[in-house]
Formats: sequence, structure tokens, C-alpha cells
Amino acid sequence: MNTDDIRFKSPRWIGIAAIWFGFALFDALQTVFVMRSEGMHHAWLNLFATTLLSWLPWALATPLVLLLGRQFPPVKLRPFRVWLAHSTACLTVGLTFSAWTAWLEVLSNPYVNSSPTPFRQLWFEKFYNGILSSLVLYAAILTVSYVLDSRAHRAFQETEAARLAEQLSNSQLDALRRQIEPHFLFNTLNSIAGLVREGRNDSAVSMIAGLSDLLRRMLDNSIQQQVPLKEEMEFAQRYLDIQKARFDDRLQLSVDVPYELYPAQVPSLILQPLVENAIKHGISKRAQGGMIRITASRSNGMLTLSVCNDGPSLPAAWETTRPGIGISNVRTRLKTLYGEAFDLSMRNQNSGGVEVSVSLPFVVLPPFRKA
Repeated sequence: MNTDDIRFKSPRWIGIAAIWFGFALFDALQTVFVMRSEGMHHAWLNLFATTLLSWLPWALATPLVLLLGRQFPPVKLRPFRVWLAHSTACLTVGLTFSAWTAWLEVLSNPYVNSSPTPFRQLWFEKFYNGILSSLVLYAAILTVSYVLDSRAHRAFQETEAARLAEQLSNSQLDALRRQIEPHFLFNTLNSIAGLVREGRNDSAVSMIAGLSDLLRRMLDNSIQQQVPLKEEMEFAQRYLDIQKARFDDRLQLSVDVPYELYPAQVPSLILQPLVENAIKHGISKRAQGGMIRITASRSNGMLTLSVCNDGPSLPAAWETTRPGIGISNVRTRLKTLYGEAFDLSMRNQNSGGVEVSVSLPFVVLPPFRKA
């Protein structure tokens, strides 16, 4: 869409009329009061009306001057046609203004103590004496118009830039999600294949059913970049239910997420890769299995989500190794959504195991009602 269509769809008639009426009223009052204070005797009502109405040509010409200013911007004065257009317009308005003012004075004769001046002579005098003021008024209209239009154009560009940046951000996030979803599906199908090879067909069927429900939920939320924490916890629970079909009693779960944090907005699919990472590098490494703990807390305007496992600790040089696709994509998604206003950390626990924490701004989109 053309910016001119947005900004200049209709003339600013009300604003223009208000400005010129105020200017004309001030001039008429000033003229009458100054002359009266100097002891002059004129037809004051006629003089007031004549002075007030004399500014009508400028008020009517202003929209045309604005339109001409947009077609021939005053900052581009090098082409001769720009000079010609504005000079002709200024001359035309000045002649019209002086003719209108002269006609009003001839018609109303406000200066009763002076002899009437012929219309042509009065027209010439008004035009000659008003050349400088006409140039100043014309230039002032162009300048104000250019400043206002420049501000509107800059605001429009900033809005467009923000919209394009949002589209780019959404495209990047969608691309990251397209990486997470096949990765998750591939690992789950491998787990199902393992159950089939072990002859645990009931567990395999249960995992397939859970996977079907999970994929349906993923498709329903495919266009949402952020969801309430409540929905993200439900999704993580379904994923853990699938994994329980694989690990049975070897997988224990502990959840400590206060209800008052449920409305908080979090990136969709933010917990699943953290839980998957905890199972892959923690629970599956131990014959007796272990526990996954999911906690959430709020402090200083930040929401912190933690996923812990009590499996093997991270090796000494783990910080120099390349992280898996799940953790790497989580970090990239958080940076795209929050810039530098987030924190993602991975550390060994004193009691054994590994904790992964994500801190992000606490944001709630009302309304939220308890079911």
C-alpha cells in the first residue's frame, strides 16, 4: 500500500479551518483594538468583518498548497519546474488574496473617514504591499506540511520495520520448531521400535497412542509462539506419559509448579527438549532409572523453569563440547524472542545429577480463569 494513501487519504479540513479561523480572529481583533486605542474612528463592525473574512482565500488555498508541496517537495528545488510550480502558486494565491481583500473593502467601506479607492488601484496596492507576507505565508505552509509529512512518513517506516522484524522473527521461530518436532518424533519412534524389539507390544501401543495425541496437540498449537505455562506443563506431562511406557517404574516424576504461575506466557515446546535431554543423558544412563524434577518460580519479574535429573553429572570439560540440537534450539529461540533478557544455564547439582534452568520475563495475558 502506498504511504500517501495512508497519510493523505482526505484533506485535514477541520484542522486547516481551525488554524486559519484562529489566525484571522486574532488579526481582526488586533486591528480593531489597535486603531481604537490610537483614537481612530471607523466602522468597527465592518472593519472587523472585513479583516476576518479577508483570510478566506488562504484557508481555501491551503489544501492545494499542501498537495502541490507533496508533488513538488520543497527540498528538491533544483528542477526548474519545481520553482515554476511554487512561484506560480504563490503568485496566484497572492493575487487572489489581494483582490478579495480589495473587493471586501470597496463593498463594506470600513474606513468611513477616508475617500474610497478604486478597486483596481486598491487591488494593486494590496498585492504590492503584501508580496513579502504572501511569500512568508506560502513558505510557512510548505515548511509545516513538510515537517508533519516527514514525521508521518518516519512513523510509517518504523511501523513497517517493526512489522517486518516480527515476521522475520516468527519465520525464524517456525524454522526452529520445524527442527525440534522431527527430532522429537525421530527419538520417540526409535523408542517405540525398541519396545517392539523387546516384545513389549502393549507398551509400544500405549506409546503410539500417546504420540498420536501429542502430535495432534502440536498441530493445534503450530501457529502459537507462546502459550500459558499451564498448557506447556500439560504438553510436557503427555510427553512424560509416553516415556513412562518405555521406562516403566524406572522413570519417576516430581512437579513443583505453583498454580499462580500457570498464566505466565512461555515459548511453546520449551520444556519438552529439556525433559528429553534429562531423560537421554540422565535416566537412560542408569539401570535403576531415576527422577525428573520440574520446578517453576518467580523472582524480580522473571520466571524461572528448571528441569533436574539425578543421573550422571556433566563431565569436567562439558562446556567446551557442542550442545545437542534440543538445547541449542532452545537457546536460539529464547534469544529471538527476548534478545538478551533471558538466561539459560546448565550445571551439576551438589547431590548428583544435572539441572537445566531457563529464566525469562514474567508476562501474563489476561484473562485467565481456573477450570
